[in-house]
Amino acid sequence: MAAIDALAGERPPGDALALLEAAGARDSTGREDEAAPPYRAALAAGLDDDRRGQAVIQLASTLRNLGRPDESLALLSAEFAGQPEHPLADAAMAFAALALASTGRTTEALVAVLHALSPHLPRYQRAVDAYADELLVDRAES
Repeated sequence: MAAIDALAGERPPGDALALLEAAGARDSTGREDEAAPPYRAALAAGLDDDRRGQAVIQLASTLRNLGRPDESLALLSAEFAGQPEHPLADAAMAFAALALASTGRTTEALVAVLHALSPHLPRYQRAVDAYADELLVDRAES
């Protein structure tokens, strides 16, 4: 972490990329409580689209790890809703599924994962999507 902080310190104050790297260093060393503020600062400072998506996913993961899965879900939804073609859409869905599971919404988590997976299947995409949707209907009826 010290090495990343030293490199980040070589960039101008408030540099979005330096803030993102500093946040990531804290995150990867288990210091999530220290990671959230620089993630937010990096997003506020402005990141290119690729790094913005990365920062949102990493912040959402951090928030879930800090016991704030609803905030994690809201962040992911705000950034990725309606963007199935985003290069990180599947990764965002994986982290949304983790957050859903953390809230006890395990069926919704499974459905999210199945919908993210289905476009990558060589066959049975429609069946997997239909069965996933059926899980929600079955749950609502019980």
